Amino acid sequence: MRIIVAIDIIGGKCVRLTRGDFNTKKIYNEDPLEVALKIEDNGINYLHLVDLDGAKNKKVENIKVLEKIAWKTKLKIDFGGGLRSYDDLITSLNAGARQVTTGSVAVTTPHIFIEWLTKLGQEKLILGADCIDRKVSGGAWLENSDKEIISYISDYKSKGVKYTICTDIKKDGMLQGPSTNLYKEILEKVNIKLIASGGITSIKDIHDLTKIGCEGAIIGKAVYEGKITLKELGNLC
Repeated sequence: MRIIVAIDIIGGKCVRLTRGDFNTKKIYNEDPLEVALKIEDNGINYLHLVDLDGAKNKKVENIKVLEKIAWKTKLKIDFGGGLRSYDDLITSLNAGARQVTTGSVAVTTPHIFIEWLTKLGQEKLILGADCIDRKVSGGAWLENSDKEIISYISDYKSKGVKYTICTDIKKDGMLQGPSTNLYKEILEKVNIKLIASGGITSIKDIHDLTKIGCEGAIIGKAVYEGKITLKELGNLC
């Protein structure tokens, strides 16, 4: 399973939120590159880089951070947040992202998301499928829908999606464990490469997600709060 460490960006700084609430912002480092270098130095290969300014403002804001990390490290980066046009996707890939993640467009204008998938290919575009009470949410988690998460992912799988990042918003930043049962149910019903995100707090959580068949796990706040060390994660890679 891919071990993926998250860096969330607001104002060019490394931050974390709780349940996507911008009022809970906590700055962990003024320099995201410094964090990225530590991730790489511990033998971790994958980075989930999120432009939270972009997600909120519906346009990419922190592309320079992506460029700097891609230039200065060999991390394999998936980048998301504010990607609302095909030009945004190309700009992000040209800036050094290996994959791009988008959720809001997939919720609001599915035909455009499928156009992007056709153009970029299934290895480049990740479906961001975030939910609260099993209902899909978009727009920096500020826009809820009536779409049920499993049928939503299944529908996109049938249209060619290979990878999805699924975050249970109620778990995000709470350090109370991931939605392992939800992920297990998804994987029992949909043959997709599922990347778990939200609530991962211990090495046991990661082992549990591996056992049920997750393709990857994104770890964020647990690292910044010292619940899991980068060295421990590196030992799993």
